[in-house]
Amino acid sequence: MSAPPATGERRALEGPEARLEGGAKVTGDARYAADVVLPGMLWAAFVACPHPHARVTGVDATAARALPGVHAVVAGQDTAPARLGRRLLDWPVLAWDRARFVGDHVAAVAAESRAIAEAGAQLVRVTYEELPAVFEPDDALAEGAPVLHPDVVSYPIIGPPLMKTGHPNIHGRLVHEHGDPAGAMRAAARVFEHTFTVPRTHQAYLEPRACAVWIEGDVLHVITTNKAPFTLRTQLSRGLDIPEDRIVVDAGYIGGDFGGKGLSIDEFALFFLARATGRPVKAVTRYADDLQATNPRHAAKITLRTGVTEAGEIVAHDARVLLNGGAYSAGKPVPHLLPGDAMHTLAGYRVPNARVEAISVYTNTVPAGHARAPGQPQNAFAAESHIDLIARELGIDPLELRKRNALRPGDLDVLGEHWDNPLAPEVLARLDRGSGWGTPLPPDHGRGLGFCVRHVGRGKTSVILEVGVDGSVGLLTGVPDQGGGAHTMLQRVVAAELGVPLERVRVRQGTTAEAPVDPGVGGSRVTPVAGGAAFDAARLLRARLHEVAPDASVAEALRGAAGLRVEGHYDQDYGRGPDVYSVYGYAIEVRVDRETGAVRVVDALLVADTGTVINPVAHRGQLEGGFVYGLGQTLMEELEVEDGRVVTTNLGEYKIPCMSDVPPLRIELVTSDTGPGPFGAKSVGELANAAVGPAIANAVFDAVGVRLWSLPITSEKIFDALHAQRPVDPR
Repeated sequence: MSAPPATGERRALEGPEARLEGGAKVTGDARYAADVVLPGMLWAAFVACPHPHARVTGVDATAARALPGVHAVVAGQDTAPARLGRRLLDWPVLAWDRARFVGDHVAAVAAESRAIAEAGAQLVRVTYEELPAVFEPDDALAEGAPVLHPDVVSYPIIGPPLMKTGHPNIHGRLVHEHGDPAGAMRAAARVFEHTFTVPRTHQAYLEPRACAVWIEGDVLHVITTNKAPFTLRTQLSRGLDIPEDRIVVDAGYIGGDFGGKGLSIDEFALFFLARATGRPVKAVTRYADDLQATNPRHAAKITLRTGVTEAGEIVAHDARVLLNGGAYSAGKPVPHLLPGDAMHTLAGYRVPNARVEAISVYTNTVPAGHARAPGQPQNAFAAESHIDLIARELGIDPLELRKRNALRPGDLDVLGEHWDNPLAPEVLARLDRGSGWGTPLPPDHGRGLGFCVRHVGRGKTSVILEVGVDGSVGLLTGVPDQGGGAHTMLQRVVAAELGVPLERVRVRQGTTAEAPVDPGVGGSRVTPVAGGAAFDAARLLRARLHEVAPDASVAEALRGAAGLRVEGHYDQDYGRGPDVYSVYGYAIEVRVDRETGAVRVVDALLVADTGTVINPVAHRGQLEGGFVYGLGQTLMEELEVEDGRVVTTNLGEYKIPCMSDVPPLRIELVTSDTGPGPFGAKSVGELANAAVGPAIANAVFDAVGVRLWSLPITSEKIFDALHAQRPVDPR
């Protein structure tokens, strides 16, 4: 843990922050990738497969090439064997053999305008031989199912070799076991088993995906909405067989991410168009295509089996998490090709004996990827609904059951890890006091709990500090700001450690050609990792200033130190020491209309363990935003797929919350300096969304006795259950 600055030097953290990029955004000066205009620039459009699974037997671009204004058409055979992906490069840049989902690109057109490019794409004639398709994981694992990737062992990989999965349609599989779960289950006083389903959901960022690509000499230049430019550089190098030092990636302003913009797709095809035309080529994805063909959150079927004592203490747990990975695993960056927290079922609880299996399966549907807190909303909905069911069956208050099983120092969690400093008991106690738990409610009102944890991210990065001629400090970073306030956080960390006014610290994001290597935004790591590097750099600079001017204050020493340059580092990767977690929980009150089944959240309390707060406004904004994000994925959001085709093709059909949907939210912080980030900070960007779903589901049951086994929690499901006088179970 980082040591705090000297007394009196935290003034830079005390007041609300002014966002560094705020002025450019509100005045329209901020340049997003879709705004880029380059000399001689062409536009790209794509030809997409209309079938969920088909062999590409021919591509005729004669008519498209003859259209005035079209400069190039490339098809799969022109790009083979190039593939893309964050870890396993299993997604062909353009399908040259077979297309594996509706929306898979088979050809690309570059033209003088977007309209001409799209007209050219309409003229490309592709012939297909339709192949058998599978849409659900269980079907893909059945005997005789078509193998979607028979050549997967030959695909390029970034990083160490993949683990064997045991089935050709499984691309990711992990099994964890500790203790004696089978024996403990047999000895348990009671055993409970339940199955839950969670649909695909989309990240619903407002900025469309966009990119511009050109080749200058032997250097490939890319402007992108990707939030991890250095990682994209590696993927481009591996997929296109170009040395990394001949690729420059620039990720400027990013208009929303929520986990989705770690994957790039069009940038790879644009390389071939730029090479064919000798001109810059730009693409901006329409939202209908984004919903159809990019990386949503995994649909999941989760079966939990838990053995308990008569008093409700957990003694054994067995879980199977089955994830629909879609046609490609390219959207997953982790070594095991699963969403990051696919294994965390009973997260935050003491589990002395456990077996957890998570599987991600190829199907002929839109490829799944990462979304805010990947894997957690699915598991939290299942686990916290499961815990409530156990409590009510045993006749134990749901909050009391959680208190009896919450992690304490030295306990083993569901994955066999020891927690040194869990704040679960305090979070649950604050939920108890703040929610009025146990007090009577009006008719058709109910309270529900959702309890969850989120790891604090790890990684490796560096930042550079350089003293300017005016005594200011310039900070150079490769970290994009996707809207979370990363650059403002870096400024505040450096100013606080040096003890100088905020305006004396200037932050600049560099391209991959000039900034230190950085893993990008994601994994709850920006504040601890990038902030940790900035903190280290500020300490180094402070020490160097003391060497050259030992009797001067930092502000005075800076005025005579123009050109002084230091590089700060942070390096705490996964597998090196125990993970650090944040604990949080919701108590949510709902009202259910028995006549229509409509649910209205009337009160919500979030208690969160967040460590030291660096950006107070952004900090609260992330927690409020996480709540609203979870609210949408609980009550309305579903990326619906019929016969392999996404049918929610715009944000009018794919519902996301608006202001009238959002209830009051009370937030109580459990703050401490226990985090690994600067001054004891933790991360909150992915902390608040996963537990909303189960809290609302449990509140609905408390209100009207309806147990829902799937998300979203719609009025139709509740109405059907109320009028059928039985719970809705879509299994």
